[in-house]
Amino acid sequence: MTTAIAEHAATTRTASDLPAHDGRISRLDWDASAQDLNASGNAVLSQILTPDECHALAALYDSAEHFRSRVVMARHGFGRGEYQYFRYPLPPLIQQLRTTLYEHLAPVANQWNQDLGISLRYPATHAEFLARCHQAGQVRPTPLLLQYDPGDFNCLHQDLYGEHVFPIQVAFLLSRPDKDFTGGEFVLTEQRPRMQSRPEVVPLHQGDAVAFAVHHRPVQGARGFYRVNMRHGVSRLRSGRRHTVGIIFHDAK
Repeated sequence: MTTAIAEHAATTRTASDLPAHDGRISRLDWDASAQDLNASGNAVLSQILTPDECHALAALYDSAEHFRSRVVMARHGFGRGEYQYFRYPLPPLIQQLRTTLYEHLAPVANQWNQDLGISLRYPATHAEFLARCHQAGQVRPTPLLLQYDPGDFNCLHQDLYGEHVFPIQVAFLLSRPDKDFTGGEFVLTEQRPRMQSRPEVVPLHQGDAVAFAVHHRPVQGARGFYRVNMRHGVSRLRSGRRHTVGIIFHDAK
């Protein structure tokens, strides 16, 4: 067993083992969220994190011991700004969010694969899915903390890190729009066959999350379901500083 897998196994718990914080996630209207994901490829999950939790997560950015790598976007043509990938073991709140959100999103992901005629199914727990990733050599954790300053932006992209990709991911806004920063809107685009791309700006408040398609999703057409391609990014920050946590459920090679 590799060090990364061993460290993860030591910190992985099922949703029933996690503290009462998970009640905020369980109390969400997940039927409505599934409908939103099916209709537009994204769903806002309101007020999962408290302001104190948001501040605590944002404050981790300057503590290098929590992270395995740092990316300056301009060096790679990704945009402007920077982000850091967390290392294993993940901070307890990040681990908790990743475990619990997966269990609510896996049924939607499985329905999407069924609609698209894809035979692959996702297991009920995140630990089982990670075991699948690790067996394929995808052992590096992908949850990340992003930091934007004035003029920074994130180009439209997809977060694909290997053979095994969970088709939905979640981003949490840790900062206060119009108080901590201006601009910096979360943007999605959808490319349907033989059509121009459809953009969508998703408004978020501090502590809100947006669940959205990683790379494609099914859309009902006259002849059945077809696949549309999705990308996401962040518009230019006009002032202040913006922090976001990204929860990606598959690990990277």
